[in-house]
Amino acid sequence: ANKVGTYLKALAAQAAGVPFYIAAPHSTLDFSCPDGAAIPIEDRGADEVCRLRGVTPSPGTEDDEGEIATVRLAPMDTRVANPAFDVTPAALIRGIITERGVVAAGELAALYPERRQ
Repeated sequence: ANKVGTYLKALAAQAAGVPFYIAAPHSTLDFSCPDGAAIPIEDRGADEVCRLRGVTPSPGTEDDEGEIATVRLAPMDTRVANPAFDVTPAALIRGIITERGVVAAGELAALYPERRQ
């Protein structure tokens, strides 16, 4: 799993015929996770998507000297999905780059035999 957007970049790379690699230090790798389906995805709050905080202009001006306000961008009953991470399928990943080398997604354990379970 990685921040939201990695999966879309992998899909774009596939569509363009460009190999897609992940660069990750070993400290971010979870060798106990069997596959992407086992990764819990944190769901962030709807307010991050439905509300915006900023400075309102002073009446009759266009300057930034007004009050700080939070405004709602979506109706109250808007349903929101706001995942903090997405999971990129291994089939879209050509390889994983680590400090020990580059391997195919399914061969990562070969670089870290001490982490095998």
